[in-house]
Amino acid sequence: MRLGVLDVGSNTVHLLVVDAHRGAQPVPARSRKVELRLAEAIDVDGNVSRRGSDALIKVVAEARREADELDCDELLAFATSAVRDAGNSSRVLKQVAKEAGVALNVLSGEDEARLTFLAVRRWFGWSAGNLISLDIGGGSLELAVGTDEEPQRAFSLPLGAARLTRDWFAHDPPSKSEVAALREYVESELAHPAKLLIEEAPPDRVVATSKTFRTLARLAGAAPSSEGPRARRLLSRTGLTQVTSFISRMASSDLAELDGVSVGRAHQTLAGAVVAAAAMDALDVDELELCPWALREGVILRRLDWLDGR
Repeated sequence: MRLGVLDVGSNTVHLLVVDAHRGAQPVPARSRKVELRLAEAIDVDGNVSRRGSDALIKVVAEARREADELDCDELLAFATSAVRDAGNSSRVLKQVAKEAGVALNVLSGEDEARLTFLAVRRWFGWSAGNLISLDIGGGSLELAVGTDEEPQRAFSLPLGAARLTRDWFAHDPPSKSEVAALREYVESELAHPAKLLIEEAPPDRVVATSKTFRTLARLAGAAPSSEGPRARRLLSRTGLTQVTSFISRMASSDLAELDGVSVGRAHQTLAGAVVAAAAMDALDVDELELCPWALREGVILRRLDWLDGR
């Protein structure tokens, strides 16, 4: 069957169309991203602005038309942190359903963590053992741990790169005091969840997903995207320290010129690096392995499991 997955995230709206059936790897047929930066369209009252909601409706309507043109049997549409946390979330969802013809399912933070964990587990298999997954999004950080396909623990923290950049950095590049204050905050938010993730047994593998981690790994010397999803990519704590020191002195316009850094996310990269470093320190790991599958693939896999009656 052909499935369309529409992911309304804090940074991008991503339509992924795959051909999939039970027992087979989902094969991408089309991938289309629009950098909407919805997390930055949140006003001082915590609501999605009129500009933001209008842009969202337009992009979702375009994605629905494209999914129809590609003969998708089903469109799985969901929204994450930016819509979930907005004060006017209900109104925005009703507008999208009425004007774009798409009913967005709002995932909880814990569901995000669990579905991402499922995707990571399926990619690496049972040989990964006791697995921890990390995913830095625009609005939140998801963490999960377990030895099965369903994690034993799953957390979602308000530590997304876009959210932190918006709330903590007033300058470009940020001042040393701004970075230090953010680091202290992130460490305090991570301390207890990280302790719970590793309290029963040390992880056999710690895996990172998301564009933020891929960008940091590329800056630290990992293989470029042109080498394909199966190229092994690692991010070491030492490499991350060097990258953070380097980019902390750069304006986002200069950072955007580096290989692997997108123009729309360049200004968020440093905040993402702060979160990544704090997570590695809290979990006491020296190296992360990157996984090309994440939340969207988790949604697809869960849907296929439902079709199988599992």
